[in-house]
Amino acid sequence: MRLLNYMRQWRGFARDALEQTSIVAKFLCLLHVTNTYVCSSTLVYGVSMLPTLNIAGDVVLAEHMSHRMGKVSPGDLVLVKSPIDPRKTMTKRVMAMEGDRVTFLVDPNYSDRSCTVLVPKGHVWIQGDNIYASRDSRHFGPVPYGLIQGKVFWRVSTSFVFLFAWGFSNFTN
Repeated sequence: MRLLNYMRQWRGFARDALEQTSIVAKFLCLLHVTNTYVCSSTLVYGVSMLPTLNIAGDVVLAEHMSHRMGKVSPGDLVLVKSPIDPRKTMTKRVMAMEGDRVTFLVDPNYSDRSCTVLVPKGHVWIQGDNIYASRDSRHFGPVPYGLIQGKVFWRVSTSFVFLFAWGFSNFTN
């Protein structure tokens, strides 16, 4: 009889644990889908996007639907897989779309020599806002449209993020 009571208690505990695990698994699946296909946050740092983005780093929010529907246009900030190192993600500005002609300075640090390129079908021309310190399409050519991972729609200052993480209560009198 005692053994039967223990088995009932264990069965109830196991059922509750399974329900809780199911809820957590559903939440993690929803989080993954949202982060991969809808919207994600990314820490962006470096000098290539000065003065638009800070050298010390900014958190940007990027949505992942526009580029799938072909809604990326010149002037948009995008997250792009690096064509040189696929483990890295870059943040650059789209300068031209397929079929556009781009004239750019080959090496703005040392010469005024320019070059004109026709962006091929299925590609975009990306550049950093700081042309003196950016590795972009001027170095590796037009980027396949498929390497675009998202379009930036909001920049959150890192100081705001740290302020939020530290707690606003620390700044009140």
